[in-house]
Amino acid sequence: MAQLPYIEPDEADPVTKEVYEKAEARFEMVLNIFKISGNAPEIAEKMWEIFFEILKDGQVDWKTKELLILKATKMGDCLYCVTQHEAVSSRLGISREKQADIVGVEYRDSPHYTDAEVAILDLCSHVVLDPEDIPPDVWTRVREHYDDGQIVEILTTIGAYLQVSKFGDAMGVELETAFHGHDPVLFEEEPPESPAAQEHFEHFKQHDKA
Repeated sequence: MAQLPYIEPDEADPVTKEVYEKAEARFEMVLNIFKISGNAPEIAEKMWEIFFEILKDGQVDWKTKELLILKATKMGDCLYCVTQHEAVSSRLGISREKQADIVGVEYRDSPHYTDAEVAILDLCSHVVLDPEDIPPDVWTRVREHYDDGQIVEILTTIGAYLQVSKFGDAMGVELETAFHGHDPVLFEEEPPESPAAQEHFEHFKQHDKA
């Protein structure tokens, strides 16, 4: 259950409406996580700007950043974020098979992943688990494929989505009805652990049986 009201587009002030327009351009709808942040328009405007920058091609292409988002939010057990970005990744051409291999370390031996992608997914895993103890060989492999500016963008993407996943979970943001019955990928491979994510997952499974 959400801890604050969702600010619907027809209730939003001009600052929030502009945020909603940008959000809709990337997600094809105004998600509940944006609506709940509409309770603090000025903060929301600044908070979401980094995400709007991430969700497009930059020094690192958007598709690559989506792999990092899926890995970070799956490790964080955030079914809400994973569900959204499975949909976004699919629209960008990332196959269901490639998404599924993000779970655990399957990507290391997957034919769907390049050496460069494996390197940054290893980096992502260490950032989530222990960012102060990233093995030197991981950094060596990352630097073989990415320059300094790209590495900053990679780490910004990981950090931003760890932050937003915790924000959404703490706020109790609920999955939109458009995603009810969504056929999960990552959590089908490895079920969630948190009670909230388990509840959403069971909803998906029950819908599939109906």
